[in-house]
Amino acid sequence: MRLSALLIISLTFTAAAVVSLVAANFSVKLIEETSEIGVRDALDDNAMTWAEVQADGLQVTLSGIAPTEAIRFRALTTAGSIVDAARVIDEMEVEAQAALAAPRFSAEVLRNDSGITIVGLAPTSTDRVANVKRFTEVVGDAEVTDLLGAADYPAPPGWEEALAFAVSAITQLPQATASVEAGHVSITAISDSPEAKAAIEAKLRRAAPPNLTLVMDIAAPRPVITPFALRFGIDENGARFDACSADTEEARIRILATGTRAGVTGTARCTVGLGVPSPNWGKAVTQAIEAVQRLEGGSVTFADADITLVALPGADQALFDRVVGELETSLPEVFALKAKLPKVEDPNAGPPEFTATLSPEGQVQLRGRVSDQTLRELADSYAKARFGSDKVYTAARIAENLPGDWTPRVLTGLEALAALNNGAVTVTPDSLSVTGNTGNPDASTEIASLLSDKLGEGADYTIDVAYQEKLDPVLGLPTPDECEAEIGEVLKVGKINFEPGSATIDASALGTMDDIAEILKRCGDLPLEIQGHTDSQGRESMNLALSQSRAESVLNELRARRVLTGSFNAQGYGEATPIADNKTEAGREANRRIEFKLIRPDTVAVPEETTLESIAESGDTPEASDAEGTSDEQN
Repeated sequence: MRLSALLIISLTFTAAAVVSLVAANFSVKLIEETSEIGVRDALDDNAMTWAEVQADGLQVTLSGIAPTEAIRFRALTTAGSIVDAARVIDEMEVEAQAALAAPRFSAEVLRNDSGITIVGLAPTSTDRVANVKRFTEVVGDAEVTDLLGAADYPAPPGWEEALAFAVSAITQLPQATASVEAGHVSITAISDSPEAKAAIEAKLRRAAPPNLTLVMDIAAPRPVITPFALRFGIDENGARFDACSADTEEARIRILATGTRAGVTGTARCTVGLGVPSPNWGKAVTQAIEAVQRLEGGSVTFADADITLVALPGADQALFDRVVGELETSLPEVFALKAKLPKVEDPNAGPPEFTATLSPEGQVQLRGRVSDQTLRELADSYAKARFGSDKVYTAARIAENLPGDWTPRVLTGLEALAALNNGAVTVTPDSLSVTGNTGNPDASTEIASLLSDKLGEGADYTIDVAYQEKLDPVLGLPTPDECEAEIGEVLKVGKINFEPGSATIDASALGTMDDIAEILKRCGDLPLEIQGHTDSQGRESMNLALSQSRAESVLNELRARRVLTGSFNAQGYGEATPIADNKTEAGREANRRIEFKLIRPDTVAVPEETTLESIAESGDTPEASDAEGTSDEQN
């Protein structure tokens, strides 16, 4: 009995243990499924379907790739709201962030007499060595400073083209700054004259790549105005400047402001130039304009220090006397005033007349009589087309009983006026007269042919046109051959000598360089080669290198004198082309020379044996030992 009881108790405990174990396993599975399903549903509800959920006992593991760190943290928070946060295992990853944006690549290239400096940030792919080498070739002994940083990013579209264009432009401009960005170049420079400015701008535009945005600010010296002229008037059509000159920017602003107060509308032009007769020009002009305004009409004309004030016909005599008297006493010294009060005349008195005047500044005035509104508009349009829409002032009035051929006579007169630099055309029923000045020596003949053709044979016309050399656009511009010969004559009188054994021009030759620079400025754009030559003393390789350095030194001296050298080339020929016997001191002195030669299609090439490359190939380098003595002191 006792054994049976023990057996029964043992079986009972075993059964209880089995039941407990089964119940525990069931509970764990239930918790795993409940946790996994709950967390997964919560993540799906929050649009985090990328997250993977796996329950293992009481632990819940989150995996997957979160778009951002913030979303990964939000997934952990969401899971922690369903199960105890301590039970959540984070095995999630975060997508790689986008690569950092490339820096803004830009460069500033500055050139002046001391050399060239380039500063900025460029991609590592930019060939900085090549750019510095090219700059060094251009400036010679002057300094090239490379302050260009580098960043390991791909070059943006248009960067390499923009930088290459800026480098090329700077090599052609002795005084300039180029600002470079991808697809954009801004150039600021100084030119010798308005003509040189126009040539530089045209050349750079032609050379610019198609997709490059080019901005240019080319400054030119102020023009010389002779005579220093200004004309201001007020009539029934309002106030205007027919011509305006100023000696400073401040004077220009002051003059235009006074004109605006007197009634000038729109944008008036006033040229700032050289040649003013007095530093009180601006004061005198503003006083004269105010006088015309007080007279309620008329005109004032300045030609250097001579002032002519003309009131409107019929102006009040007492007012005229008072205004003129006050102006005479207040004008600065040097200025002389001549005042006139015209009498009122019958507009129909005398023969009908049409006049067109062209001032030295290019301003055109059309006055007198026209047959109808159509002719007035036609004459105005024709004049604006020939002289510029902003330079034509029309004050012609419509009159009756004019000849039937009045229209072709007026238009022919305007066409003749276009052949002058300044002057006037007067049309009457019986005649047509052309007077003025021109820089075209054939102008009189051309005008006569025009009038004969348009007015018919037997037409009565007079031509009084004076040819003035100073107006001739090609006067004094020698041909390229004449330029070459003229420089040669200068070199016969004053040789370009150098300090012994160096490429430094001797002080005694600086006057010769000045004379050559003046000739080249008049000659314009020449294909010119500056040649350096030596005697035969010393090693051939050293002579060749020295002649090259001296030719480049001359080129740099010309640039320092503001000569445009874009079409020039410096070339050393060493001892290869003697002009005298190297066995005598006089012959060696003659062979040590600088020559200026036009580059012609049939220019003889440099002999192969005199090139640096051929010398290097032969082993006769400057560094090679040579038993022969050198004559640097003579060369």
